Amino acid sequence: MVASADSETRTTPLTIRSAGEQDVATIMGFIRGLADYEKLSHEVVADEELLRRNLFGPTPYAEVIFACEGDTEVGFALFFHNFSTFLGRPGIYLEDLFVDPTHRGKGYGKALLTHLAGLAVERGCGRLDWAVLDWNAPAIDFYKSLGAVQMEDWLTFRLTGDALLDMAKRG
Repeated sequence: MVASADSETRTTPLTIRSAGEQDVATIMGFIRGLADYEKLSHEVVADEELLRRNLFGPTPYAEVIFACEGDTEVGFALFFHNFSTFLGRPGIYLEDLFVDPTHRGKGYGKALLTHLAGLAVERGCGRLDWAVLDWNAPAIDFYKSLGAVQMEDWLTFRLTGDALLDMAKRG
């Protein structure tokens, strides 16, 4: 899920960098921070070993970038490629965007999204998608201010846990 609100009052130079395997603990910390913000801490079952295997193992399933203030990671974005059959091109799906609350309002969320938009263009993607909780008005307003459009006609569905296992057994 995505949580961010920025008013761009940054005073310290910002850098964006890709995460490496040595950053797994930092990534896990941001995931916990996001879950806490979204009141979903009880749903976090990921641990550092799962992240290490699935982000940096033989088949990486997602990528992570950090917004850094000096040498300190102050925000992160976790994303992966999807594919649009209608466009016939890949896209980027932003799973998580989170800026530490003490560093909000400095433009870090916007910088992370700008970087992802640049990656999408560079990689020949047709779009950049993400979801936001319906109660997160600051983030919704922020995304709309950037020109993002809320997809009114689409509902998100999910199979997980026992429902996923039951569906898999039907084959």
